[in-house]
Parts: sequence; C-alpha cells; structure tokens
Amino acid sequence: MPQLKQSAKRLRQSIKRGQKNKIVKDSLEYLFRQFKKSIIANDKAKAEDWSTKLIKAIDKAAQKNIIKKNTAARKKSRLMKKVNALKTTK
Repeated sequence: MPQLKQSAKRLRQSIKRGQKNKIVKDSLEYLFRQFKKSIIANDKAKAEDWSTKLIKAIDKAAQKNIIKKNTAARKKSRLMKKVNALKTTK
C-alpha cells in the first residue's frame, strides 16, 4: 500500500482509468468479433456495416490514447483490405 497521500491518489486514479480503458478495449473486441463473423458468412452488407462501426470505435480509442495512432491505422487498413476482398468475390 502507498505510504503517501499523493501515492494513494495516483493509485486510485490509475485503477479508475484502467477500468475505463478496459471497457473501451472490450467493446473494440466485441465489434471485431462481429465483423469477423460477417466476413466468414460472406455477407457484404453486414461486413460493411460492422466495419464502419469498428472504424469509428478505433478512431475514438486512438483519440483518447487508449490505443496508439499507428496501431489504429494498421487495424483500419487490414479491416478495409478484408472488406475490399469480399467485394471482389461477390
């Protein structure tokens, strides 16, 4: 346990921030799972719908520094490659 008052406060803050970040990361994982399901099902309309929701969530997470901006760009790039590959096959 922290000995100083300010250390105790920093610990409380980091725990609270960690919980908020976990909520955002969990929602990103949920959206990505739904997107994967639509890709596997070869459903173009659903994949595009989930991809727009996922891109919006990724951008918000990057804006809040929950994920790094280059990580966000990489994830969005890979996401769009999958959507575009789906378009050409169907």
